[in-house]
Amino acid sequence: MPTRLGKYTLRLDNSPNIASFAAVGGKKEGEGPLADFFDILCDDTSFGEQTWEKAESRLQKDAVNKALDKAGLSPSDIQYIFAGDLLNQCTSSTYGLRDMGIPFVGLYGACSTMAESLAVSGIFVDAGAADKTVCVTSSHFCSAERQFRFPLEYGGQRTPTSQWTVTAAGGLVMTKDGEGPYVRQATIGTIEDLGIKDANNMGAAMAPAAAATLQHFFEDTGTTPESFDLIVTGDLGQVGSELLYDLMRHDGVEIQKRHTDCGLLIYPPDDKDVKAGASGCGCSASVLCSYLLNKMGNRELNDILFMATGALMSTTSVQQGESIPGVAHLVHLSNTKWQ
Repeated sequence: MPTRLGKYTLRLDNSPNIASFAAVGGKKEGEGPLADFFDILCDDTSFGEQTWEKAESRLQKDAVNKALDKAGLSPSDIQYIFAGDLLNQCTSSTYGLRDMGIPFVGLYGACSTMAESLAVSGIFVDAGAADKTVCVTSSHFCSAERQFRFPLEYGGQRTPTSQWTVTAAGGLVMTKDGEGPYVRQATIGTIEDLGIKDANNMGAAMAPAAAATLQHFFEDTGTTPESFDLIVTGDLGQVGSELLYDLMRHDGVEIQKRHTDCGLLIYPPDDKDVKAGASGCGCSASVLCSYLLNKMGNRELNDILFMATGALMSTTSVQQGESIPGVAHLVHLSNTKWQ
């Protein structure tokens, strides 16, 4: 059963196991530095579908099926699937997974959804409510542009602080027992809002939430950045990462030497299209389910903090002049389970 540590963190005493994982990406992701870690890459960003939204649903379906196949399982073996995306009412998840017959828990934490799904799934498994679950999230550049910004045909100019929505999905199978990596702790984030209103500067909107969650975790667990091989944020990009360092230093904590960001890993650093980095639910999900978990499997990384960050905005709230709240959820992943 989970044990509460402080106010924000749960220790998952039975150490739920990540049995398998898979990442699916598009053409741009296949041209990036992490391409060799992806399970499926497609040069056609429509993935053979008629709309961008259907293409994103295909991303989720393919990621789940590949993860299940790698675990030697079928959909009928899974008790719950925890899934989400960026589109209205999580349509990509709903339509992508509707034929699998798995009890569905739809989640929305914007780009923090992969960490949220890991945390909720881990709590279910640790508490004995499930033996086998699936976590999956996705995003698609074209579907996100259409919903949150402008149709591609508009040809709008991107600002230097903007980030490129990743066309990818990451999915994993979590089980009660196994050889790891394990989910050892989870910190659920608070909503933080410092009044940022620029929808093209999500890094600035999300950085305060990342700083708050990280501080809560360190306070609850009595650990420091040096306790971990790596601290990984979801998609703060360049702007948000620098702001996170400043916020943590203000509280007397130095993380820069231990930190990396999924939004800075997935595309080449000299790619001018991505501006300040990558974003989207599929950003942290695909980097986790390709690069990071492979590194843990090879024992190049043994203890990491995976913290996905989300900007909780909508087109309506932005048009009404509202500020952009942020949230960040954190999971501690380790090759060693609790004894």
